[in-house]
Amino acid sequence: MSKTNKCPISLRAKSIEPYEKIVGKQVVEKLKNMSKRLKGKSWTHLNSTYQGGGVAEMLQNQIPLLRGLGIDAQWHVIEGNQKFFEVTKKFHNALQGVSQEFSLDDLFETYLGTIYDNAKKIRIEADMVTIHDPQPVAIITHARIFGHVLWRCHIDTSEADKKIWRFLHPYLNHYSGAIFTIPEFVKEDIQIPVYEIAPAIDPLHPKNKLRDRKQALNDLAALFKKNNIDPERPIIAAVSRYDIHKNQKGIIKAFKLLKKNLSSKISPLLIIMGNTASDDPEGEEMYKKMQKLAGGDKDIHLLLNVKNNDQVVGSLIHLAECFVHISTKEGFGLVVTEALWQGTPVIGSNIGGIPRQVIDKETGYLVKPDDYELVAKNMKKILEDKQLAKEMGKKGQEHVRNNYLLPHKLIKELQLMEYYLDGSKRAPGFRINDVSYYEINRKYYGRSQWPFTRKEFKSKIRKLKNA
Repeated sequence: MSKTNKCPISLRAKSIEPYEKIVGKQVVEKLKNMSKRLKGKSWTHLNSTYQGGGVAEMLQNQIPLLRGLGIDAQWHVIEGNQKFFEVTKKFHNALQGVSQEFSLDDLFETYLGTIYDNAKKIRIEADMVTIHDPQPVAIITHARIFGHVLWRCHIDTSEADKKIWRFLHPYLNHYSGAIFTIPEFVKEDIQIPVYEIAPAIDPLHPKNKLRDRKQALNDLAALFKKNNIDPERPIIAAVSRYDIHKNQKGIIKAFKLLKKNLSSKISPLLIIMGNTASDDPEGEEMYKKMQKLAGGDKDIHLLLNVKNNDQVVGSLIHLAECFVHISTKEGFGLVVTEALWQGTPVIGSNIGGIPRQVIDKETGYLVKPDDYELVAKNMKKILEDKQLAKEMGKKGQEHVRNNYLLPHKLIKELQLMEYYLDGSKRAPGFRINDVSYYEINRKYYGRSQWPFTRKEFKSKIRKLKNA
């Protein structure tokens, strides 16, 4: 890979041992045993930004832990100008079902031209390579990438715009496999093996460290003072990019309805916090729209790019009486995971991966993203019933502990690595479709073992398809 665009974040190896007290000895021992079999093997990740957004944050936590397990983990990004990220943001929206207009210049000059420029600088040699999301997907046919290359889709493509899907689909089918968050996102015309792996949070990351009220207030003191926020008032919190799909508009409308139906004894604040990302040029424009919608309401605080973001976000989520995330489109919603981990009940939309986390009436409430009256009603329930909120928070934290912490995700990824590197001839149990090198081999040749090399195998499959 080109030495330009170096990662600005420290990715020093870290030990798996401290996770034992959080996820248990069995999980840690399993990871250690798997990593012994894979020691020295390499895994490279490629995406569009080192900072901002859930993908970058996951990789910031995952790469050091893989290195600590003895895996040669690397991380690179593609470079692009403002126009490139405007076009790929439209890709993102179109793949999530929002109608977008694309010119030939958008597709062939801006997008493929940028991909081609990156491809001239890129050379990746690794046992496994993961390309993340639509921005770099076409790099597979242009760059010198050697290894088992998988595409990782973090967004909901179930209702993807047909035109943009047809444009990107041929590149996708050049990969050795694809990873989706949930099976519902997978379109029927994918002709490669597909796997289900949910995102996860790092419980030892500063944002996700469990804290008490005193610690949270200390982290938030400067921010609250600057924005004239009274920490003694109950807080309803929302954290995400300022984006049309994150539906901050709906949260503001629901909060205004809530205020009309509360007794004078309860006087809540709404705090919406978000960051901008280099690959999302629409963020600041959406932030301005939300300011206009808030209309100067002193109980609504819209914060952008705050200092000490990790400590502040973690502390705000912990301090909040409830967390609201009513996206209209959502891949998984890691911020929901973060809120549940802090013991905060969540009001979430019944979209994408959110229902995997928010168990209705147990860890929070599930709603339709446009049912603002029900959102307000559930806000009221949580604010008025402290015991209910406490019980929901406890259940939410245990649900995350058992399912959505980083060690759980790494177990699946190392299982996938073993499968592709022939350490295991049985496809992992989280494969979604029935397309498998080994199953195709058995289907056409009636054998359970490899009778020839992968190169020979692929050649024979091509001949079968053309027959």
